[in-house]
Amino acid sequence: MPVFIPKPGSKSASRALKRPIPDIATFDSLVRNLVRSNPLGCTSYFSTRKNYPPVTVVREMYTAKFAYTNPAEKRIGTSSEVYDSMDGYETGVAAMISNVANITAHRGKIRHRKDADLFSAILKCNDPDDGIYFVSLARNRITVSSYRDDAIRKKVEAWADVALGTE
Repeated sequence: MPVFIPKPGSKSASRALKRPIPDIATFDSLVRNLVRSNPLGCTSYFSTRKNYPPVTVVREMYTAKFAYTNPAEKRIGTSSEVYDSMDGYETGVAAMISNVANITAHRGKIRHRKDADLFSAILKCNDPDDGIYFVSLARNRITVSSYRDDAIRKKVEAWADVALGTE
């Protein structure tokens, strides 16, 4: 059977969080703080006739989960909705909860299962010595990828220890 052979170059490392990020507001605050305060020491760069900031959000994804229950509180259906922004998530949750036609079709009461929601963001960072790498932040894990120097992983670990309480 063929084997994957590692190549020299970029690396990837992940860490599961001991405690998942509790809610979308906390998650959004972490992402925005990482972009604004730049605790990883990233630098702006120029490429393809465009100037890029030190840290940029490349992609965001927010999944809202719902359950439908009958009068006896037995689950009779579920659904999930995926949004590409926090604003979309908040508007979408309100729309799902107030969607009478959908609630009628399920013949039950809808409940937003906030504890089961998922959210993630991928941030692109430019290290002055090592170039571009990515930090993926999800509700239950953090991943740093496309880096070559272990000093970058250590910077991300130190930030996670403080910001996410992963020590």
